[in-house]
Amino acid sequence: MLNTNIPLIPQRADPFIYKHTDGYYYFTASIPAYDGIELRRATTLAGLADASRKIVWRKPDSGPYSDLVWAPEIHFNQGAWYVYFAAAPSREIKDALFQHRMYAIKTEAANPLEGDWQFCGQIETGIDSFCLDATTFTHHGRLYYLWAQKGPGIRGNSNLYIAEMDTPIRIKGKPVMLTKPELDWEIRGFWVNEGPAVIKGHGRVFISYSASATDENYCLGLLWADENADLLDPASWTKSSQPVFQTHAALKMFGPGHNSFTQGENGEDVLVYHARQYTEIEGDPLWNPDRHTFIKTIKWDKDGMPDFGRPGQP
Repeated sequence: MLNTNIPLIPQRADPFIYKHTDGYYYFTASIPAYDGIELRRATTLAGLADASRKIVWRKPDSGPYSDLVWAPEIHFNQGAWYVYFAAAPSREIKDALFQHRMYAIKTEAANPLEGDWQFCGQIETGIDSFCLDATTFTHHGRLYYLWAQKGPGIRGNSNLYIAEMDTPIRIKGKPVMLTKPELDWEIRGFWVNEGPAVIKGHGRVFISYSASATDENYCLGLLWADENADLLDPASWTKSSQPVFQTHAALKMFGPGHNSFTQGENGEDVLVYHARQYTEIEGDPLWNPDRHTFIKTIKWDKDGMPDFGRPGQP
């Protein structure tokens, strides 16, 4: 069931699945109305498809985070649940970009679907510009924040940055840029590096990310570093020269991207991503709800690199 071109969950973009120690899979994603944060959970990946949904936070009617709630991710950090997300004060475009900033909510409930969520405020990066798609990961006992942001004086929508975290809602030190859109396949339609996700294996830390416009040009790139390297040193990272996951027109899988990683019931590595199944989008692609959540297993090649394969195929 993991290797088909049938959506796991229809009309859910920017999907994120987290497998917790309680035996449950937790799912969140951008919902078509972009007006809140929806969670669901199940004991199997397949069970997420029909699991009951719970809106745990809804945007206010006005203010800096009152519109376009994008790309939530649920993480369990230092004994509590956090959802990191981006939101904007309006749909106004300024300097060719939306005005998103990054925020977090928190609950200490054992079951986050039943928790009393509190709004933690903005995650400040020291750069006051369009930013989104935050994720967190722990490595060698250190908690890291990884996100996309418009860089001062750098062409394009967003670059990828990393910083160590002082707490689950505050970074320490200055952001370090790991990659910017520069290669041909990263600048189709828009100059974009966004949607970072972390997977570890075979002595390395890998960061996948999405590039180009969110149509059929959307695709995944890859960064990697030795597991013992300084992850805050850009020189530690190598960047793929070609996309590692992209449109597969023969199976009508267009613009696969904004992925996350989880583990299957048998411990296998699983890629979670969204894609559209047609290209004839009417109107603004932002309001097209047909980016669906798909999953597939990831294999590892003889050199210890993740092999993403092709969308819709084993």
